[in-house]
Amino acid sequence: MQTLTVSNPKAIKSNSLPVMEHFYTIQGEGMHSGSAAYFIRLGGCDVGCHWCDVKESWYVNAHPHIELDKLVAEVKKTGATIAVITGGEPAMHNLNGLTSILKENSISVHIETSGSSVITGEFDWICLSPKKLKAPLKESLKLADELKVVIYNNDDFKWAEQNAKEVSPKCKLLLQPEWSRADKVTPLIVEYVKKNPQWQVSLQTHKYMNIP
Repeated sequence: MQTLTVSNPKAIKSNSLPVMEHFYTIQGEGMHSGSAAYFIRLGGCDVGCHWCDVKESWYVNAHPHIELDKLVAEVKKTGATIAVITGGEPAMHNLNGLTSILKENSISVHIETSGSSVITGEFDWICLSPKKLKAPLKESLKLADELKVVIYNNDDFKWAEQNAKEVSPKCKLLLQPEWSRADKVTPLIVEYVKKNPQWQVSLQTHKYMNIP
């Protein structure tokens, strides 16, 4: 049986990373929603949210390692100007090599992370989406350009405010309905944002467009 975590993955010196999938699409969430972006979904997650829609990404040993040069070559073929490193939990891995090669090729580098691990690498945009199962590190919260909190029930608004106290004043604050409960929680989010306009609504527009 596969294990959810890998033993100290950042200690593994390698020119490759475990990649579940990689593809060119439209960013569907957050402040860059609507922008063309190349997604690199890494294998491995030590958080394990029950509502995760990519649970197959959790198991680090289930995915092939791809050499960084080959991976970036695939990004370049598309003409993409933004690469989004996601997971799983991408910050489990040492991302210095991947982000360095991407930036050497004039590609803007974004990450989507829970913030539960130390973030390595050089990023142009850090989207931090905190999860209750494994709270984000305070140092990760300080780095966030965007705090995107998934709302599953009413208690998640308190969780959102708790994390918002730890980010920088320039960090964008977003609330996003959990997809399977969108019909129930979206009206709650709308009312919350109207009363608390420092927050914005984030929708998973890629699911409405039926694209990856």
